[in-house]
Amino acid sequence: MESSEQDDGRRPGQRPEEVPRRVWSGTALQVLGRFWGAACTLAILWLASGALPPSGFGRLTFYLALFGWLDALVMLGTGPVAVQRTAAAPDEVPAVLAAARRIRAWGGAVGVVLVGGGALAFGEPGAGWILLASLYPLTHVFELSMTVFRNRISWGWPVLVRATASTAGLVFVVLLWLREVTEPGLYLVAIAAGSTLGNLLLHAVSRPHLPRVRGPVAPARGLFRAALPLGLSATCAQTYFYVDNLFIRAIDGDEALGHYNVAVRGMSWMIMLASYVSFTALPWLTRRHALGELGPAIGRLGLRLAMVAALACGALWPWTHALLELFRPGFGAASESLRWLLGASAVVYAGAMFATGVLVCGDMVSLLKISALGVVINVVGNAFAVPRMGIEGAAMITFVTELFVASAGAWVLLRRGVRPGAPARWLSVPVLFLIGAWLSSMLPRG
Repeated sequence: MESSEQDDGRRPGQRPEEVPRRVWSGTALQVLGRFWGAACTLAILWLASGALPPSGFGRLTFYLALFGWLDALVMLGTGPVAVQRTAAAPDEVPAVLAAARRIRAWGGAVGVVLVGGGALAFGEPGAGWILLASLYPLTHVFELSMTVFRNRISWGWPVLVRATASTAGLVFVVLLWLREVTEPGLYLVAIAAGSTLGNLLLHAVSRPHLPRVRGPVAPARGLFRAALPLGLSATCAQTYFYVDNLFIRAIDGDEALGHYNVAVRGMSWMIMLASYVSFTALPWLTRRHALGELGPAIGRLGLRLAMVAALACGALWPWTHALLELFRPGFGAASESLRWLLGASAVVYAGAMFATGVLVCGDMVSLLKISALGVVINVVGNAFAVPRMGIEGAAMITFVTELFVASAGAWVLLRRGVRPGAPARWLSVPVLFLIGAWLSSMLPRG
């Protein structure tokens, strides 16, 4: 078996406490792939917004958001727990994957009933197509095979496959657009088909690297118990990120929801680096925790990212209306919402690293409590803010929720004796956001 140093991909002579180069290179690969995926998604949304009536486009974005929640429900924390259990014990891969696949299969079946069955029960337009699209999360069972690449912090093949899947989804949507299809459900099926292809290809490229086994494999015990709090936490996180869709659709209608979800998509693009860095660094952070050096590792990695992100998000703050109008005229109606979401994005960069630290500590209960309270704050906040402030109120509550989640994560780490850097250094994050907004506001506007 390779040593942990080799697995981390350190340069010769690099100190163990330094961030391994594979964390940076793996993150860079994922970000490049995600940029391509984001470009494909942007093209898909642009095509759909022109082909569909405003209400139909709003319904499409609603179900795309719902599928984001469904993904978290199906995965149920099995991905990170599989890495946590096998990063230093590759012989455990077959047993852990066997258990994780069973969990995802059951989660996928529940998701089909909730989303596809719900669309039929409530008589949603295009319910049959929605039901068909809701089958795709079942293919996350196959995606688990890429655990072998995650453990090695080797992201070349996974990124290539994801880029291929994004391209396929775009091609499918282009074919619908060329035929002037106006059924939102068919666009949903096309996007789901691309995701399905990606999951199947991930299994195909990962399979040769899986440990060879003979005969049946007994699933690892206790994996569901270990994954459940993390899975519920991730589901809660998706809930408080997307539950505002329910309030906006019910109060302001599908057209306003379409405008809002383009702004939300902008936020998701802004925070992608946070999720990729924290996920890519998970094996390394797990090993640093074993050596009692988790706090400095989080401070060294997370603070740098949060500072850069705050400066970038602040720089975009004065230009939200122009950016949304550039997408399509009329979408500038969500410019104030996007401003709040940019603030929330900066907060996420700190919160993601704190949450990963809590995960590495194995404190799944605290992680679940934080996410559950985030749902409560978001639901109560949206019930108050959306009727009064519309989509801007929904975005403001997203900011408040992310601020709570980040603060709670830091508090849990401090209680466990993990100090991710001096508090004064983290206070530089909002300062840099303001500096970025101030400098950007002085640029000439055409």
